[in-house]
Amino acid sequence: MAALTPWSRATANLGLFGVAASVLTIGSLHVLPPSSQVSPVRRTISEYALLEDAWVFNVGVMALAIGSFAVIAALVSRQIIKPFSPASILIGLWALCLIAIVVFPKNNWAIGPSFGGMIHRYASVVAFLTLPIAAIIVGRKAKAAWPTWLGVLSLGWFAFILGAVMLQPVTGVRWWVAIPLGAVERGLLVTEVAAVAALACVGLSSLRSDGLGRQKPAISTPPHATDISVVR
Repeated sequence: MAALTPWSRATANLGLFGVAASVLTIGSLHVLPPSSQVSPVRRTISEYALLEDAWVFNVGVMALAIGSFAVIAALVSRQIIKPFSPASILIGLWALCLIAIVVFPKNNWAIGPSFGGMIHRYASVVAFLTLPIAAIIVGRKAKAAWPTWLGVLSLGWFAFILGAVMLQPVTGVRWWVAIPLGAVERGLLVTEVAAVAALACVGLSSLRSDGLGRQKPAISTPPHATDISVVR
């Protein structure tokens, strides 16, 4: 891991700012009307994009996307990941899919399905899968526990949705009815947003690996300071 520079510090902090802005804006939609009328248990977060205060949702998602790109820059600057590596590509895909989610709102089922709505759905699936995998890769490479476990937990949330889809032919119950989809999706999103924050914190870390998987300060004690000389 390379030393912490002004550039890596600035980009990592920008990542944290993007996370904070996303949490505040999208969180406000849950308590302020008219979006507060949307059920957080049964309705997905993307439902907010169909309301008159959709711009708040869009600002929050775009802030998270920009913050995620900044996290890539921070991790590359610290030489934790390479510019073109599985982790950087996966985080980049996550951020691009977030932008696609804003550009193409979900289907308004009061009107019917749309091409843009289908793009929104597939972009959501790709985003929900790529970020956790990237977090696990970076966490293992940087010997950081939080990104790893948040990535695993995110995949666990996604497993609820996947399980409901796979059981639909057996149970005959629509997958979005079989589970509290809104609650599961919010749990998934909160975990993944926390994973982005954890990755930003890895970019800010002042620790480096000693080659044995242990962490030690980036500035170590000079060898001669620990030598004991015996003068006869």
